[in-house]
Amino acid sequence: MDSLVLNLKDGRKLGYAEYGDRSGVPVLFFHGTPGSRLLFLDDDPACISLGIRLISLDRPGFGLSDPKPGRTLLDWTDDVREAADLLGLKKFSVIGVSGGGAYAAACAYRIPERLHSAALVSSIAPFADGKPPKSMSRGNRIAFFLSRKWPGVLKANYRAQKKLISKRPEAFKRSLLAEGKRMNEWDRRFLRTDEQLESFILHLGEAMRSSVDECANEPALIAKPWGFQWSDMKGPIDIWHGEIDTMAPASEIRKLAPSLADCKARYVAGAGHFLTDDEVIWRDILSAIRERVQ
Repeated sequence: MDSLVLNLKDGRKLGYAEYGDRSGVPVLFFHGTPGSRLLFLDDDPACISLGIRLISLDRPGFGLSDPKPGRTLLDWTDDVREAADLLGLKKFSVIGVSGGGAYAAACAYRIPERLHSAALVSSIAPFADGKPPKSMSRGNRIAFFLSRKWPGVLKANYRAQKKLISKRPEAFKRSLLAEGKRMNEWDRRFLRTDEQLESFILHLGEAMRSSVDECANEPALIAKPWGFQWSDMKGPIDIWHGEIDTMAPASEIRKLAPSLADCKARYVAGAGHFLTDDEVIWRDILSAIRERVQ
């Protein structure tokens, strides 16, 4: 795994990490909210064996990426286009996970000519009235509410988490295990082993590397109108969603998927939110992306 930085024309830096086959099919990965470019403790064997060059990008204000004050969802497509140009990529695929799904959707709307396909995995759906659906877990609904109304409270919470990760990582692991008890059994199994907890800490800690501001601000950004209609997305779209996902409820995606002209929607029975942490499902996602490349 290589962590690197791209210098954008407006002077900002954009952080990214590469996994898999460095000469393989390029796939840009958009992390969740909050999140970072760091996905695995080691390189990813699925990407290597399938010939995938996975390029994971830090969004503005996360990880190694400089903030972009006042950014919108569609602004991300400009960063993606410039990053692809700097990396020498004419065409590529994108994967957006959870909150990152909104950004993959934006690419399918704004820059479809650059994409082989867009995969939306456990993706958030646009909110009808700026508020999360009642079917979403209480914890996530509270985070969206605080981000809109009292972002300072959310920032204080993330500062406390950042301090705990830095000063008392074992205590933070215990807090993760306690938090996991409120998840469904399918998701809880990905927060059990020490390796899983270390990976989560690495990912979240890097999200807050320079500041906790975007961790608190981004939910409000995603809750706003996205700047396009779901049905306006173009090109091949692959949807992967767990049927018992409560962090980003599948019911919301099910309402919208039929409006897409070229969409393959896969709803995984008995699965929750962390689809990319399941080795079999992750390989299936990458294989489907690989098959879309022409």
